[in-house]
Amino acid sequence: MRPPPDDGLKQVIISNIGRTRYADAWKLQQEFWQARHAGLIGDLLLFAEHEHVYTVGKGGDDNHLLASGNELQQAGVDLYHVDRGGDVTYHGPGQIVGYPILDLNNHFLDLHRYLRSLEEVLICTLRDFGIEAKREEGLTGVWVNGDKIAALGVKVSRWITMHGFALNVNTELSRFDRIIPCGIFHKGVTSMQQVLQRELQLDEVQDRLTNAFGVVFECRPEQVPFADLRLRIPGQEIHQMNH
Repeated sequence: MRPPPDDGLKQVIISNIGRTRYADAWKLQQEFWQARHAGLIGDLLLFAEHEHVYTVGKGGDDNHLLASGNELQQAGVDLYHVDRGGDVTYHGPGQIVGYPILDLNNHFLDLHRYLRSLEEVLICTLRDFGIEAKREEGLTGVWVNGDKIAALGVKVSRWITMHGFALNVNTELSRFDRIIPCGIFHKGVTSMQQVLQRELQLDEVQDRLTNAFGVVFECRPEQVPFADLRLRIPGQEIHQMNH
């Protein structure tokens, strides 16, 4: 194995866990997060694409989920109450979800700056595709012409991060009709596909996200296959994904 270049930049491992159910990805996140706390691994960014699921953050309102439990069951859609910030959101095929597991002691001890930096990663990525996105004052996330194209929801404990962001690429936007996304009544949702009127390759968008993450967080991304990443944690059995 070649030694990493001595460029003075912090290394962040990038790994794509693929398309999976939310529960598996959440469990995996928790295991890597605990390993980061223990100093068994360095900083990493996991990418995923989920099966249909609604998640409600710790500050969320169940009334913002419009679908009944029976409707969700019949549609084969999962529902989870999770330990991130924010309200209710949707994840599903055609959407890229990013889970940074970072020790902010290596970056900056400022949660507000962390959220704004994640937004900047998304804004820069969208700009690469000719989409002018921006922030909306008083709201978290990234917006195009008043519609949300990317959502954020994070957890930080002892300055170690988990959860992250979701970017609508080729997302089936009708799935948002059964929730009040992020508890915001007066805004809609959009996707890169809807804005550009064409389907995009998720791998290409993920590569642009990786590059933007390296620039914004002033780090050197290292792509590592997920199977290899699981082997990097000594003395700890990492959850086997069920795709």
